[in-house]
Amino acid sequence: MLGSLLLLVPLVGAAIIGPRDVQCPGYRASNVKESENSLTADLSLAGKACNTYGSDLQNLKLLVEYQTDERLHVMIHDKDEEVYQVPESVFPRPENKDGAKKSSALKFEYKKNPFSFKIKRGDEVLFDTSASDLIFQSQYLGLRTWLPEDPYLYGMGEHTDPMRLETENYTRTTWNRDSYGIPSHSNLYGDHPVYYDHRGESGTHAVFLLNSNGMDVKINKTDDGKQYLEYNILGGVFDFYFLAGPTPKEVSAQYAEIVGLPAMMSYWTFGFHQCRYGYQDVFNVAEVVYNYSQANIPLETMWTDIDYMDRRKIFTLDPKRFPLDKMRQLVDYLHDHDQKYIVMVDPALSVSDNGAFNRGKEQGTLMQHPNGDLYKGKSHTPKEGYKLTNIGVVWPGVAAFPDWFNPKTQDYWNNEFSAFFNANKGVNIDGLWIDMNEASNFCPYPCEDPAKFAKANGNPPTPPPVRENPRPLPGFPEDFQPPKQKRGDRKGKKLGLPDRDLINPKYKIANYAGSISNKTIDTDLIHAGEGYAEYDTHNLYGTMMSTASRNAMEKRRPKVRPLVITRSTFAGAGTGVGHWLGDNLSQWNQYRISIAQMLVFASMFQVPMIGSDVCGFGGNTTEELCARWASLGAFNTFYRNHNELGSISQEFYRWDKVADSAKKAIDIRYRLLDYTYTYFHRQTQRGEPFLMPMFYLYPKDKNTFSNDLQFFYGDGLLVSPVTEEGKTSVDAYFPNDIFYDWYTGRPVRGEGKNKTLSNIDITHIPLHIRGGNIIPLRTSSAMTTTELRKKGFELIIAPGLDGTATGSLYVDDGDSLEQKYTLQVNFEFKDSTLRIDGEFNFGEPIMLEKATLLGQKDMETGKRGADDAVRFVRKGEKMVKEVNFALEKPASIQFRGAN
Repeated sequence: MLGSLLLLVPLVGAAIIGPRDVQCPGYRASNVKESENSLTADLSLAGKACNTYGSDLQNLKLLVEYQTDERLHVMIHDKDEEVYQVPESVFPRPENKDGAKKSSALKFEYKKNPFSFKIKRGDEVLFDTSASDLIFQSQYLGLRTWLPEDPYLYGMGEHTDPMRLETENYTRTTWNRDSYGIPSHSNLYGDHPVYYDHRGESGTHAVFLLNSNGMDVKINKTDDGKQYLEYNILGGVFDFYFLAGPTPKEVSAQYAEIVGLPAMMSYWTFGFHQCRYGYQDVFNVAEVVYNYSQANIPLETMWTDIDYMDRRKIFTLDPKRFPLDKMRQLVDYLHDHDQKYIVMVDPALSVSDNGAFNRGKEQGTLMQHPNGDLYKGKSHTPKEGYKLTNIGVVWPGVAAFPDWFNPKTQDYWNNEFSAFFNANKGVNIDGLWIDMNEASNFCPYPCEDPAKFAKANGNPPTPPPVRENPRPLPGFPEDFQPPKQKRGDRKGKKLGLPDRDLINPKYKIANYAGSISNKTIDTDLIHAGEGYAEYDTHNLYGTMMSTASRNAMEKRRPKVRPLVITRSTFAGAGTGVGHWLGDNLSQWNQYRISIAQMLVFASMFQVPMIGSDVCGFGGNTTEELCARWASLGAFNTFYRNHNELGSISQEFYRWDKVADSAKKAIDIRYRLLDYTYTYFHRQTQRGEPFLMPMFYLYPKDKNTFSNDLQFFYGDGLLVSPVTEEGKTSVDAYFPNDIFYDWYTGRPVRGEGKNKTLSNIDITHIPLHIRGGNIIPLRTSSAMTTTELRKKGFELIIAPGLDGTATGSLYVDDGDSLEQKYTLQVNFEFKDSTLRIDGEFNFGEPIMLEKATLLGQKDMETGKRGADDAVRFVRKGEKMVKEVNFALEKPASIQFRGAN
């Protein structure tokens, strides 16, 4: 019954949007002042206030800035600047780079009465607010822009709808929430209020609205068929950034200039990761590690969900099932085998006998109500003089939450990490996983008796029975082996703004969970520090936790890149963390939609470390689905198998076909890992996306605009997975270009139409190299990325239709925040000659052992002996090597930095 009611919520919210019952007067512009790079004006209410969802503000300010030649900033805010704006401490504003109206690709035009404005690129109108009068009220902002007919729009996340947004009766709501099952047409974990408008021949542009309040963005048509996009927002200001493009790649890079360039990740983070919710004890975790090694499936990182905690309380260990001494032995074993370990941390602090909670309470770093009362369950008996009110129920039961705006909270969080994850005395993790940080709260609003609710819903859950390790694990310490017992001892045990209504605003966004305080932190909470209301900052909570956690990880290990994977995000999250796509289901439709989710986050939201739970989190997977997903997951940047308590186990080794699929896919992924690393590094330096929809490389080919089942893995690889159950073929689209089959090297001439690829076993994924690219590969795969880095390189040269190809390779030490030595090489193939040049400033030998030229009778060249190697000795010296394929086979080439 609850599910049925929840499904009705978006329809109820959406019904409020659309033609308004009350005609609002709009605003009148005056006192307009223009300079070569800006425009300012006063906006005053142009008639009688309509006060539909709050009080109309009488006086506003307009600011227009030509910040760069490709970026235009338009801001409309209240005259007295009382209305909430996204704090610069959370979202630093982009640098104004001396743009000018005269040279700008974008132009701002306006009408004074009623005020409206247009953004134009040349003669083309990109944004036009004359579609409706501007509404700016205390708890509602409304603005509508005209769109072209049948537009191709993307973005406005996070969602599981098609990559190309629907254009009729469609509502995108941004209000971060716990979203089990990631249902379509609902708001999910993250808030990314940017849309990309792709117009084919005339180019691409983007519109970013910097506003963290809850909002509905509606895309629809008027009664006479005119297309529009409409913002309906619960507060804040209009803070628009318009990006000129004109290519999709350029728009993405321009967006990165606003939200920040993504963080570079360590080499090992691109390895394969394993997790599940439901590992019974430390022995179970060790057994999975052992089983992967016995199955000969590379495992880079082992993860543990909340199972390791004492009754689900963060910064604790279950003393019987995950005791500290055995946890430290497990981590030491992983590190001795060049593997890594990660655990989850949630924001919810148990109020029951919890050191972290007590310390937070004493330091005043937890969320409080406007009257100063701590935000948590009132069933707890506090110390004298410390009054507790309100609710919060998560996994450990009644809980409190850190206040990330409090200036004391970072030190508090650093200290908790330093103590619990201490390398010498605690759990020495290599990365961090953040969950539930929307923030999630299980108890519906209003939760008057959280302790009763927690008990009725089994929070904290009853832990599994304590056991001794049931089986030998060769190579693990003695503590991980079964005790020596007499026969029969184990028999029968079967071991295995002021005055706003901050809770119920008149305008109801289409929040899938119902009211905006339902299943989350109360929205009338006031944060420490500046005093922001949770009503305004709700969508920032997860990203602020991510930032604090990354800082705490850097405090632990100041010299290495921290891996932090988070669930809840806001625009700009990629500057510090990666994202997994939440609690998906083991279903074919969610396998398919994971492709679009990944592409939008990586290319449009600038969160390139991205991936879904491979094989699905909720429900039971099947051998076929898991085998297909094991292959597809290898072409996510973040590659992790993870599922939930109560579902069948789905580690890759549990089915023969899945194991075969994983081995083949990981072999390809690892051999390509430096190609991945090079492109990922490029995105962190330039914002140029790595994982891309097809239209990013073929922006004028309309057949690519809605294709969200194929994608490019860097410029050089086209991935075309089988996406239907029971199918062994796929209709793959090949643009008018030349491609080469990854497995055979056979050319495929694209003709701008689909080609049926047949006889695709469930252990196989179709891959094609795009002509014009040179792909650097490791000569063979490995069981860990540490071992992989010792392998040499080979080049795959795939000439384009013009007979040329280019590529690059970036190598560093793989882990340090600051790099001393790097290798940056560019490859060019032209006129039968391979040219290699770059900066060879690396501290250890790197061997280029082989080059393969596709499309030739002599497909593979030989390798000469060491005497013929070209040695680059002096660090920083720029060197060039040329090899003419028509005359000779390339020698073994050694890039060496001086010792």
